[in-house]
Amino acid sequence: MRSAFITFTSYASSSSPPTPRQSFSAAMMDENISYAQSIIMKWNLETFSYSKVASLFSEDRREAKEFMMAVKDLQSAMHFFVKEDSSSEKLIRCQNLMQIAIKRLEKEFYQILSANRKFLDPESVSTRSSRVSRRSSCACVSDYEDDDSEEDVIQVASNSVPEVVNVSEIVMADVKAIADCMISSGYGKECVKIYEIIRRSIVDETLYHLGVEKLSFSQIQKMDWYVIERKIKNWLNAANIAVKTLFYGERILCDHVFSASEIVKESCFAEICKEPALTLFGFPEMVAKCKKSPEKMFRMLDLYESISELWPEIESIFSLESLTSVRSQAVNSHLKLGEAVRAILSDFETAIQKQSSKSTLPGGGVHPLTRYVMNYIVFLCEYSGSLSDIVADYSLSAQTPLPESYFSSPIPDGSPTSAISERLAWLILVLLCKLDGKAVVYKDVSLSYLFLANNLNYVVSKARTTSLTLLLGSDWFINHEIKVKQYISNYERMGWSKVMTSLPENPTAEISVEAAKECFRKFNSGFEEAYRKQSSWAIADPKLRDEIKVSVAKKILPVYRDFYEKYRGIFRREMGVELVVRFAPDDLGHYLSDLFHGTVVSGSATSE
Repeated sequence: MRSAFITFTSYASSSSPPTPRQSFSAAMMDENISYAQSIIMKWNLETFSYSKVASLFSEDRREAKEFMMAVKDLQSAMHFFVKEDSSSEKLIRCQNLMQIAIKRLEKEFYQILSANRKFLDPESVSTRSSRVSRRSSCACVSDYEDDDSEEDVIQVASNSVPEVVNVSEIVMADVKAIADCMISSGYGKECVKIYEIIRRSIVDETLYHLGVEKLSFSQIQKMDWYVIERKIKNWLNAANIAVKTLFYGERILCDHVFSASEIVKESCFAEICKEPALTLFGFPEMVAKCKKSPEKMFRMLDLYESISELWPEIESIFSLESLTSVRSQAVNSHLKLGEAVRAILSDFETAIQKQSSKSTLPGGGVHPLTRYVMNYIVFLCEYSGSLSDIVADYSLSAQTPLPESYFSSPIPDGSPTSAISERLAWLILVLLCKLDGKAVVYKDVSLSYLFLANNLNYVVSKARTTSLTLLLGSDWFINHEIKVKQYISNYERMGWSKVMTSLPENPTAEISVEAAKECFRKFNSGFEEAYRKQSSWAIADPKLRDEIKVSVAKKILPVYRDFYEKYRGIFRREMGVELVVRFAPDDLGHYLSDLFHGTVVSGSATSE
C-alpha cells in the first residue's frame, strides 16, 4: 500500500494527463524493482565484503523477511515484463537482480545446513512433537503476512520447548523458507542439489560411525563366523538407530523443507536415503545365504526379529513409490532369514539322528548329546514368537524312521504357539529315540534302563525349569514323568532281581536251616554282585538318586530285616556264621547310600 500511495501521488503532481492502467502497473513494478534492488544489493556477494562473511538470517531477522519478500516481488515483476515486453531492459535488470539474490540464498542455504548440523541432526528432528511442529510451521519466514508473526511464534516456542528443540524449529523454518523461495523462483534444482549433498554426507557419516559397511557376498563368505557374528551384533544396534532416528529424522526434515512440492520431497529423500538403506537392509540377506550350521541359528533369529520389529517404521518411512526397492530388500532379507532358520532346524534334526549310537556314557549318566540338544532347544524357546511364524507352514519330515506312535501334538491345534510347540516337541522326540538306540549298546540291561531314566529325567527337569513348560503343556510332562518311573521300575527289577528273589516271599515263615543258609548265600552273592557293578554307575540328579536309593531299600531291607531277625540266632551257634550272614540290615543301608555317584568324569563318552 505504501508503494501504491507513492506512485499515485507522483502521478497526481505530474502536468501530463493520466496514463492508461498498464502504465500504472508498470510504475508499480518499477517501484518494486527499485525496492528489491536496495535490499538485494546490500547482500550482493560480489560487491560488499561484509556480506560475504555475515549471514542474512543471523543478523536482523526482519531484514531476512524483507529479502524474501523482495525476491517474491522481483519474481512478480519479471512475470509482468515477460508479458509486456520480453526484450525490455527492465526484464534484464530483473534477471540480473534475481541471479544476485539466488546466489545469496544458495550461500545462506548452504551455511544454515552446514553450520546447524547439531540442530538438524536426525535425533533432534525425529523427537519433535507434532504439536510443536504444527505451531512452529507458522514461523516460516516465507509465510510472514504481518510484522510480528515471527517474533510471536519464536517467543512461544522459547517458552515451551527445550533450547535444542527451539533452535531446531527456527533453523528448520529458515531452511524451508529459502527452499520455498528458490523453488517458486524457478531455482529448485540448485536448492535440491545443495540439500542432497549436505544431508547425504550426514547420513553416510552417521552410518559409518554406526559401523555399517557396504560389503559384497563374496566378502562375507570369506569371513570367519566370529567376525560375521560381531558384525551382526553391530548391525542390530545400527539398524535400530538408523530406522528409528536417522531415516525417520531425514524423512521428517525432507517433508518439512520441501512441503511445497510432493515430487521434490520424494525425489530428494530417495536420493539421500535410498542407497544407504539398501546397503543396511541387504546385509541380513547375505548372512542368510552363508553356509548353515546350528551355532548360527540364534544370530539369524536376532536379525529376523529385528526386521520384524522395525518393519512398521520401515514401511512408513519408505512408503514412497520410488523407494519400493528398499521395502522389497527388507522383505527379502526377512524371507531369506526365515528360510535359513528352517534349513538349520532341519539340519539340526538330521545331525541328531546321524549321531553315532555306539557312543555311550560309562555309568549310564546324562549323555553330552542330551545336554547339548536340550540347551539348544531352551535357547530356541526365547524366540518362540518368531519361530512360530517361521515354521507355521513348515511340515514335519514326511519320511522319518520314528514309529507312528510318536506322532502327537503336545498342544491343541489352533493354539498361538502350536506350530513351535510341535516343532520343539518333535526335536525332543528325535533326541529320545536316539537315546533309545544308545541304551541298546549297554551290555547290562539294568544299566540301559538307568541310562534312559537318567537322560529322560534330565530332559523333563530341564523343560520344567524353563519356558518350555508353557510350550509343551501339562500332558507332555505327565506322560514323560510316567515314562521315567517306568524306566526306574525296569532298572530295579533287572538290576536287583537276584537280590530280591533270594529271600522267601514270607520271611517269617518256617523253613529248614539248610534252606535258610541257601537264602543267605544267594542274597550275599546277589547283593555283592549288584553292588560291585553299580558302584560305578551314576545318577546326576540328587533328587532322582535319593528316590532310587529309597525305592531299592524299601524293596530289600524290610524283607531282609525280618529274615535276618528270625534266623541270625540259629547261625550264631554255628562255626563260620560270618560266612553265612555277611550283612546286618544297617550295613545294607550304608552300602546303598554309596551307590550312583559314579567314577567317570561327566561328559566323556565311550563305547561300552
